Parts: sequence; C-alpha cells; structure tokens
Amino acid sequence: MQTSIVISQTDGRPMYLQIMEQIRQRVAAGEWKPSEQIPSIRALAIALQVSVITVKRAYLELEREGVILTQHGKGSIVAPDPNLGQRLYVEEFEEHLRQVVRIGMLLGLSEDEIAERLRATVMQLETEAS
Repeated sequence: MQTSIVISQTDGRPMYLQIMEQIRQRVAAGEWKPSEQIPSIRALAIALQVSVITVKRAYLELEREGVILTQHGKGSIVAPDPNLGQRLYVEEFEEHLRQVVRIGMLLGLSEDEIAERLRATVMQLETEAS
C-alpha cells in the first residue's frame, strides 16, 4: 500500500494531527478499505521521516476514534465498518458547519442570518451545477 501521506513543516498543526487527517481522508474516500492492512507504525515513520512516537500517537488516536484497529503482533487495519467512510464524511461536514457558525458569530451574525447565507450558498451552487 502506498502511503501518499505528506507532512508539511509549514503547517501549524502537530504532525500527528496531519497524519490522522490524511488517513481519515483516505478511508473516507475509499482508498483504504475496511479490514485493509495499513502501514506499520515503523514503516510509516520511516516513509515520513518522523519519530515512531509521532505515528504511534496518530494511530492511538485513530484507534480511539474507531477508524483503525490494532492487533498486537499483526499490525493495524482499517476498521471493518462498511459505513466508516460515510461516517467520516459526516463528521468532517459537521466540523465545517461548526467553523461556519463560529465565524458567523464572530462577525456578529444572528442564527437566522447564518442560515440565510447558507441557503443562498446552496442555491448558488445548484445554479452553477445546472
């Protein structure tokens, strides 16, 4: 399995979060399928030129979230949940919505104004798609 994970030194987020995000994206997109073996902690650390501790933290967090399963002596696999990809997309969507609401609140927009801007954006995208 090719990792195709890229760590950015200019990204302000910790490396383990970058790793987690990219693994989630691959699982959500179906690139890494349920029950599929994923790179070992050591192999990924070598490929990314980061500490084993960094990758281990990412894997532990992903296991806690139910994205991967680790079996002692056998390595890690994508969780065998057929709905995992969809669940990850829904979680990402909800996080984006939270960010939209936070920014709207910072701008002093009311709940109705935020909702109206969301509706207008949906209508615009539907028009563009037609």
